[in-house]
Amino acid sequence: MKLRKLWVCAFVVVMVLAAGSISAGTLDDIKAKGFVQVGVNGQLAGFGIPDEKGEWKGLDVDTGRAIAAAVFGDAKKIKFVPLTAVQRFTALQSGEVDVLCRNATIILSRDTAQGLDFAQVNYYDGQGFLVPKKMNIKSAKELNGATVCVLPGTTTEQNVADYFRSNNMKMKPVVIENNAELNKAFFAGRCDCLTSDTSQLAGAKSVAPNPSDYIFLPEIISKEPLAPAVRHGDNQWKDVVNWTVLALINAEELGISSKNVDEMLKSSNPSIQRFLGVVPGNGKALGLEENFAYNIIKQVGNYAEVFDRNVGPSTPLGLDRGYNALWTKGGLMYSPDFK
Repeated sequence: MKLRKLWVCAFVVVMVLAAGSISAGTLDDIKAKGFVQVGVNGQLAGFGIPDEKGEWKGLDVDTGRAIAAAVFGDAKKIKFVPLTAVQRFTALQSGEVDVLCRNATIILSRDTAQGLDFAQVNYYDGQGFLVPKKMNIKSAKELNGATVCVLPGTTTEQNVADYFRSNNMKMKPVVIENNAELNKAFFAGRCDCLTSDTSQLAGAKSVAPNPSDYIFLPEIISKEPLAPAVRHGDNQWKDVVNWTVLALINAEELGISSKNVDEMLKSSNPSIQRFLGVVPGNGKALGLEENFAYNIIKQVGNYAEVFDRNVGPSTPLGLDRGYNALWTKGGLMYSPDFK
């Protein structure tokens, strides 16, 4: 009996170690296949969508490219996999993608029960409402009895239900899984309002038949910190993704951009020398080349460059930095030191 118990204990230990080895080693696997598989939205202007030439564009897309630049020194060694809100976490858990860069909100249940680990936030957001101007309403409190277009499998769906319930209002949800089809339904008049993260609403409005026919209501009903996600159990890969996003932020804070990064290699500033790999150590610690941060900034840019070209004031989305400004400018973007 004692021998049998020992065998059972040994079997359990072996299975635990095996499980750990299965989940570990993502970085080595990626290097072996020669590219990073990144789950993206595929239908969200400003964050993840192919243009008319089939080239992927967006803030989340550039986050994925930054990861590829960190790993391979080449931002083009990447494969984008478009995923719906319902598909995204299953695709990550099953190994269909290596990392999810798809406007995913950090919440407790995803970080625990769903077996995900989140990296540094790459966009701070909040849920709002988009309505036709002709409705002539000024507040979400006037939406009692409204039909509401909403994506399933999202924090958005629960947030809007909570909001209406807590304000003693009723709603009729119109639930469509596909982003493009949901927006089409709203613009066709099937819903009184469209609710989502404000960045997504801005993206939807930018591709509306007549964008000026729609307005944002003032209420922001939730906190939506959006971040890349990886699978639980592989700390090295989580570190790579996390410090890649932080590199974009840190570069902006240090005044390093894609335009001046070569000149910055000559800087006498110890923080810049360590960051760009002139003084070694950071790359080895992550299992990357010492110049991984240089490659990110040279090929993708710093966070300000990524933000401005995809969602900033000069784009169709026209978003201000807001909470996504550096901490030195009243925002939440803050990077620990690279040392």
